[in-house]
Amino acid sequence: MIRAKNIHKSYGDLEVLKGVDIHILEGEVVSIVGESGAGKSTLLQILGTLDSPTDPKAFGTQIALAGNSFIEMNDRQLSKFRNENIGFVFQFHQLLPEFTALENVLLPTKISGKNERESLEKAYSLFEDLNIAHRLHHKPSEMSGGEAQRTAVARALINSPKIIFADEPTGNLDSKNADDLHQLFFDLRDKYNQTFVIVTHNTHLAETTDRKLVMKDGLII
Repeated sequence: MIRAKNIHKSYGDLEVLKGVDIHILEGEVVSIVGESGAGKSTLLQILGTLDSPTDPKAFGTQIALAGNSFIEMNDRQLSKFRNENIGFVFQFHQLLPEFTALENVLLPTKISGKNERESLEKAYSLFEDLNIAHRLHHKPSEMSGGEAQRTAVARALINSPKIIFADEPTGNLDSKNADDLHQLFFDLRDKYNQTFVIVTHNTHLAETTDRKLVMKDGLII
């Protein structure tokens, strides 16, 4: 599902990624761990098309998601590819405060121009799966942290992406909601056979994933 070779990333004189190779199978739940500054979030952003590797031609960088190489895509092509193939869950839910939970979840479908009725049916199904059907018409300020994060997960899943990238998804949750979200990732993988790549400092979550990748000094060790 994900194949990448020789990813480099520098910010000025600071070399953050130093030639990362990574291979993740379809349907895997993989955690990426390491100390702060190891390059975890930078790697996730590059794999998720939110950032670009440094000088890919010079380094011979290769990145393919679901068999598609995106390094040479233009911004419009990248946006379309991202919307159709990738879902994101961040530490802070990043929901738009003026919209209801349902409106937030449906945003990716409007961007991609999907059928409105089918999108609504998918949204209702996700809200049921995530046990937040009672929050459909609530705004983020009216939900608990766990409910808001589950809404963010529904938004990440609404377009049926092949891959979900999660960056410290439980970092802003209490232990009960964190454990619930951990289990939710595995339940969703089992139901939809989606691939999850999770950057985390949560030791318990990392140890329960299918594979744990450790980063140090800009490399996977």
